[in-house]
Amino acid sequence: MPLYEHVFLARQDLAQTQVDGLAATATSIIEEKSGKVVKTEIWGLRNLAYRIQKNRKAYYIMLEIDAPADAIQELERQMALNEDVIRYMTVRVDAHEQGPSAMMRRGDRDRSNRSDRRRDRDAA
Repeated sequence: MPLYEHVFLARQDLAQTQVDGLAATATSIIEEKSGKVVKTEIWGLRNLAYRIQKNRKAYYIMLEIDAPADAIQELERQMALNEDVIRYMTVRVDAHEQGPSAMMRRGDRDRSNRSDRRRDRDAA
């Protein structure tokens, strides 16, 4: 089956449990159509580059999916109907990344850079 990465943005005023529920709903849609979600990453509440439907922030959720095309079509249809989802994008990939995605690694790198700067500042 083809491999996909699906990223969607959820409204900023949702609770974390509602965001987890959206990810679970997307997973169940894929599994109903004989696909599987390989990995789910919730990137958290992040600033948007520009306002989307009066939102300045959004929860980012990424799913790595192994499913047939009709499962992806149904997932995108459901995303378009859901009022809590403000944007979504699905991309077909040749292979899924091993380990955390670039967005998750970026956060680790930023934290380590901050601690290095703090150590340098304290040493001076």
